Amino acid sequence: MAFSNTPAQDYVQSNHSHASRLKANGSAQEQKFLENLVVESIEIYGQDIYYLPRTYVNRDTIFQEVENSRFTQALQVRAYVNNVEGWEGQGELLSKFGVRIEDKTTFIFSREKFTEKVDDNATLNVEGRPNEGDLIWFPVTKHLFEIKFVEAERPFYQLGKGFVWECQCELFEYSDEALDTGVTEIDAIETTFANAVTVNFAIGGTGDFTVGEIVAGGTSNVTAEVKSWDSSNRQLQVYNRSGIFTIPETVTGQTSSAAWTTASYNTLNNVNTNDTIDQNFSFETADDDIIDFSEGNPFGSIGSTTDTTI
Repeated sequence: MAFSNTPAQDYVQSNHSHASRLKANGSAQEQKFLENLVVESIEIYGQDIYYLPRTYVNRDTIFQEVENSRFTQALQVRAYVNNVEGWEGQGELLSKFGVRIEDKTTFIFSREKFTEKVDDNATLNVEGRPNEGDLIWFPVTKHLFEIKFVEAERPFYQLGKGFVWECQCELFEYSDEALDTGVTEIDAIETTFANAVTVNFAIGGTGDFTVGEIVAGGTSNVTAEVKSWDSSNRQLQVYNRSGIFTIPETVTGQTSSAAWTTASYNTLNNVNTNDTIDQNFSFETADDDIIDFSEGNPFGSIGSTTDTTI
């Protein structure tokens, strides 16, 4: 007697002596049964995390490097944390640049749930699986991890099929990426660590800028996001700039409609870092005493049509 299961449904064969017993090399029913066990196990023993797909803004096509990227989605999905005894990696290291934290961990996703919760709701750079470079927010410890490698063959083809994605991750090193996911704790990382500068305005402006709104320069068309606004001193702190504001030009708030004319600002003074850490302005000031930048060619003139001494 031939066994039939049409349409395909979950099926468990307990009588292994029966002629219609399931094949040991992995039938569709056995694979579905094992997949359900994997999903249930992760739902029971896993943790809720947020998956942040990376969107490339600027990419160097020659060196294949991502110059600028942003994260606009945070998709909740269940994942199993493979490190039950704490973080992997070298931990905290004291280097000449200060304390460096190199925590690592591994998150395991059910392929079925990843497709349902993430892949079907986002545009991934490589569809169908987690992507290296995407981020994972772990709410329990409030850590943001970057996926460094996705292992697709562990466990190795149980019943002839893969059921999980194993994502090997490292603690994310923020470098001015735009975080606009709608999750307050995640977006606060950008507000806290993004390069932010203070723009000073001339007397005579109107209105008050609001925190979080986009402002735009009337001449330069440069946009930026408001971090804070000090109306008494006419000082606006902005981050996520698309360029350099012109002096003078009218900067207008896209939400508040506040309009003020720029007087001065310094792109080297980052208000989000301590002065003992951020020394860009100090270097820029000190180098004028070392190198004469007014010299067109400090190494001499060769074959010049204007220098009659050679």
